[in-house]
Amino acid sequence: MEIALVAEEAAGVRTLQRVARSGHRLRMVLTASRADEGGSVAAAAAGLGVPTLPGDRVRDPGLADELRDAGIDVLLNVHSLHLVRPEVLTAPRVGAFNLHPGPLPECAGLNAPSWAVARGHAEHGVTLHWMEAGIDTGDVVEEARFPITAEDTALTVSVQCVGRGQELVDRLLAHLDAGTVPRHPQDLTTRRYFGREVPHDGRVPWAKPAREVLDFVRACDYGPYPSPWGVPTTRRDDADLGVVRLAATGRPCPGRSPGEVDADDEGPVVATADEWVRPRRLVVSGRGCEPASVLRAGDRLS
Repeated sequence: MEIALVAEEAAGVRTLQRVARSGHRLRMVLTASRADEGGSVAAAAAGLGVPTLPGDRVRDPGLADELRDAGIDVLLNVHSLHLVRPEVLTAPRVGAFNLHPGPLPECAGLNAPSWAVARGHAEHGVTLHWMEAGIDTGDVVEEARFPITAEDTALTVSVQCVGRGQELVDRLLAHLDAGTVPRHPQDLTTRRYFGREVPHDGRVPWAKPAREVLDFVRACDYGPYPSPWGVPTTRRDDADLGVVRLAATGRPCPGRSPGEVDADDEGPVVATADEWVRPRRLVVSGRGCEPASVLRAGDRLS
């Protein structure tokens, strides 16, 4: 099979290497990365002598003719967020496929790992599906699911998606070898689509139960990498603080107002709707700091 890969990030690099090791031929790679960026998709393609095109070419209907002229059988999209033109989707002889870092149909769209953590999901997954004009609406080829723990962050869930996703890439390649790729229609009545919005407008929702507060902060945690949702913020007096990490205490806070700060032998704690939570890392004026150096009993956060 002649394959065109549209890819970004570490998952894209790993997929490129997998396809290159298979019995299929990687004819071209479309990516926003550059060959002079160490460890990038473009650098990996250059190392294999595979020609690259700009990732946003998938929005150009003219790419369809180029794919047909190159005899492309399969277009595979991995972690590229550009919307692919319908003409391009129908150009490959076999079809176009997308590796989505979330279970479908209940977690379609953007930032699926963050949404899963923020909404307190007990499990998450990754889905390989046929691409069509709708976003993440095509028939499912394969999926893999895994549990989410109370210690998971958006980063750890994303890392699991990358690993499980590579298993699905292997299965797709095996299906291509066999000559038939499965199609399992989604039940779109249960579809949930998530866009670019950030829950609570990116503010720590102290008035929510502790579990929801903790889940939201974990959902923003991609440390040490930048988070697509940024660092959650809260206001004290006339300044914003970034809340990088929180921990549960399991201790009720009766009679305390959400956002009220107290302290114990371990340092500051903040009241939520039902329990105290403990700040573990804050950001002030763009710099990380220990909560005890910033918060005092009697402070109020909003």
